[in-house]
Amino acid sequence: MPNRLRSVELEFAETAPVRLVFREEARASPEALFDALSEVDTWPEWYPGVTGARPLEGGEQRMIHLRGGGRFLETVITSRPERYSYRSDETNAPGVRALLEDWRLEPSGTGTRVQYTFALDGTAPCRAVARLLGPGLRRAFRGAVRTLDGRLAAGG
Repeated sequence: MPNRLRSVELEFAETAPVRLVFREEARASPEALFDALSEVDTWPEWYPGVTGARPLEGGEQRMIHLRGGGRFLETVITSRPERYSYRSDETNAPGVRALLEDWRLEPSGTGTRVQYTFALDGTAPCRAVARLLGPGLRRAFRGAVRTLDGRLAAGG
């Protein structure tokens, strides 16, 4: 049975007990990256950890399936060219109490600086595991941004 999570808003990206923040430069414009982020069903094509993604409720919600069996029902709380954010409302991941992911897109030279924040609250073991997974999450984020950037450069 899925675990119902605490509803959080954007400020959670700054106040969560666990905050993992990663940055990467992309050649694509903020608008092109935003368009790709908001096309939820394409995420498995460029984010290797995502095995399934579909928009729900006209795009206001998302159902995400991860490699390893993780499932998340998410609500999009910000969807604008400079920021795309969503919180998890339900998950099968043990120990998670609240989760928000925040993508910020800032023009940088001829491309974009992409900043991703993973903000989490959970039981003490869950928080410890999230911190330990930080380096792997950083690699996954960088690889996903590079893959997406290459895909956009190729017109995909």
